[in-house]
This record gives sequence, structure tokens and C-alpha cells, in this order.
Amino acid sequence: MVTTELSPLERLETVDEIGRCVDRLEALLPQREDTFVLLDFLEDDLREGFEAVSEVEGHLRQIVETLESPRLSPVALLESGEDFRILNRLDYLHVVVSQLRKRLSMAAGKLRETQR
Repeated sequence: MVTTELSPLERLETVDEIGRCVDRLEALLPQREDTFVLLDFLEDDLREGFEAVSEVEGHLRQIVETLESPRLSPVALLESGEDFRILNRLDYLHVVVSQLRKRLSMAAGKLRETQR
């Protein structure tokens, strides 16, 4: 059985890592209201992206567990592939990654302003 899910402490460290990274970027950008809004959205997108990836990983791990089952059956195989929530999460992850790209581009423009 393959299990490497994050422990609550590891999840907290990831959350803190996101906060630290966003705080670091905040220190480099102009201190304006639009910057704060951008950083809030960027942080939300990162957290939601990690959550979606975690759910997709969980689904894939369930498939591996099904495949490792000593009594593998056609029904078990079909059921393991029928989690349509994962398709929705993948679609959502695509949206989040697109938003992150846009927000990082905006942050790059703001960072360029401060380096002039």
C-alpha cells in the first residue's frame, strides 16, 4: 500500500510556507491597496491549488490501493475510476493555475515598478 499523505503538522508547515512566501513578496511590492488585494487572491489560489492537488493525489492512491487488493474484481476497477469529483477538481485546478499565472504576471509588473 502506498501512503504518503501529509500529516497535520506537514499541512501546517505548507500553509505557513505559503504565508511566508506571500509575506516576502508583499515586502518587495509597492504598499498599495491593489497590491494587498492581489496578494490575497494569490495566497487563496495557492492554498486552493494545493488542496485540489491533494484530492487528486488521494484519488490516485485509492486506485493504487484497489489495484493492490488481493481480491481484485471488474466492479472494483470500474468503481475506482468512477469518481467524477476528481474530474471537476482537475478542471478547477486548471482554473486556479491559470489565475496564478495571471496574478504572478501582475506581481511581476508591480515588482518591476519598484526596481526602477
